[in-house]
Amino acid sequence: MTAAPRSWLFALLVVTVAFKFWLSAVFPVTGDEAYFIYWGVYPALGYYDHPPMVGWWLALLFRISEAPWLLRLPATLLPAAMSLGLYAALRRHDEDKAALAALGLLLTPIHVWNVFITTDTPLVAFSFLSGLAFWRAVRNRTPGAFISGAFAWYALAGVFLGLAFLSKYFAAILGFAYFAYVLITPRRARDWKGLAVTAAAALPFVVLNLYWNYENCWANLMFNLYNRHDDAGWSWRTPMLYAITVLYVLAPTALFVLARDRRWASRLVDDASVRLCVVLGGVPFVLFGVLSLVKQIGLHWVLSFVPFFFAACALLFERRHLVVAAIFAGIFSLVHVIAIAAVAMQPMERWHNTRIYDGIVFHFRIDDILQVLQPYEGEFEIAADGYSAAVTTSYYRGRYVFVFGEASSHARHDDLVTDFRRLAGRNILVLRKSPPQDADYRPYFSSVEYRSFELSGATFHLVLGRNFNYLNYRDAILSKVRDRYYRMPPYLPQGHCDFCERYFASSCPVR
Repeated sequence: MTAAPRSWLFALLVVTVAFKFWLSAVFPVTGDEAYFIYWGVYPALGYYDHPPMVGWWLALLFRISEAPWLLRLPATLLPAAMSLGLYAALRRHDEDKAALAALGLLLTPIHVWNVFITTDTPLVAFSFLSGLAFWRAVRNRTPGAFISGAFAWYALAGVFLGLAFLSKYFAAILGFAYFAYVLITPRRARDWKGLAVTAAAALPFVVLNLYWNYENCWANLMFNLYNRHDDAGWSWRTPMLYAITVLYVLAPTALFVLARDRRWASRLVDDASVRLCVVLGGVPFVLFGVLSLVKQIGLHWVLSFVPFFFAACALLFERRHLVVAAIFAGIFSLVHVIAIAAVAMQPMERWHNTRIYDGIVFHFRIDDILQVLQPYEGEFEIAADGYSAAVTTSYYRGRYVFVFGEASSHARHDDLVTDFRRLAGRNILVLRKSPPQDADYRPYFSSVEYRSFELSGATFHLVLGRNFNYLNYRDAILSKVRDRYYRMPPYLPQGHCDFCERYFASSCPVR
């Protein structure tokens, strides 16, 4: 790397953003994205599985255009924006090292190829802004003074932390990292008052979410604490997968230097900036490591803390180490870009023998599927057997497609949206990617007919049910959903729950 790191940073910013614009324009909307886009169609104070922030962002973008590239704009631009923010924050220490750390962040492979807007997009954005504000507060702090130049920055860190919490509950880990930073700070320099200001500024956003949960079946808490953990349990595989995740999202060369050169540990006592960046970029990974003993850690879970890892590298490492890390990240990401381009040039049928082929055809030929459904419009209410197919069809159809059947623990917002009482006596078409079982439909209709069609070698199925029997469906399916997903722990005060009250005229059962 002979040119100035700053020149490389700005050149690769342009290249990576251009690549991501192309990818965001050609790749079809995923099921998760369609789900969150529909949050934006109907803005609310909360949604079933996560707090509402991504829905609010998409509500604004949706008013401009429904084009996928525009709806994905925050995810497309976020890594570039964070790299510039990291560069600006570190320039006062060393401009070359600041640019190299920003390059490492920018060229992290997932930042190069990820254009999908999810709940993690605002979480990462607000977590990064909160961390920068807290860092600024630490630098501006006047020892012994309650009101100082740091006060406003501590408060701003809390506001951004609250907005991150309204994006996803993983923001709580950032709050814990702030606490850990103050705790390991030498006693004479601990700023508990500043931490209290940050917590107080974040509290109104937490209260807002708790209020919505109280009025909506405690949906976020039930999903994140209970309903999504059927696969949890001790395993040797999940820690191994987590180790691979850490190696993937962080520069392996930087981890190697950290392991070999232990001199960085002595600087934790002397330099507040080093101490903060090491804590923000290290403690969350340790916590996820402990959690990985019983739960598989998603690749996207750790993204909020990656920028602070690179900030710590800039403050701890020599320039030559950062150069090697940036070059490795660039080469590794280039491999991804070449692979993505190669896959894009292949015919879809190339993946015919893979288990995900029907999903590939579903997303890339969704317009043809809608043409198959067109003759049934008006006579039948349109549904699907799972949330992903339902919301993806909804996005491209321009009208909501509901979920028929018990479905899974994920994305059950349809429970809050669809009122099956109003479908009594109606005809319902259920779109499926797998063959239907007669026992899943026959009891709930006067007559049932099964049809199928083929696209690009993938077979899709239609269930045509006439004269929907709501009472049978309530007793067999909705009661099972209530007992599985709406059985409240005794420590939660029973508030309003539309699902239980709508179908059973009672409060939810208690565990």
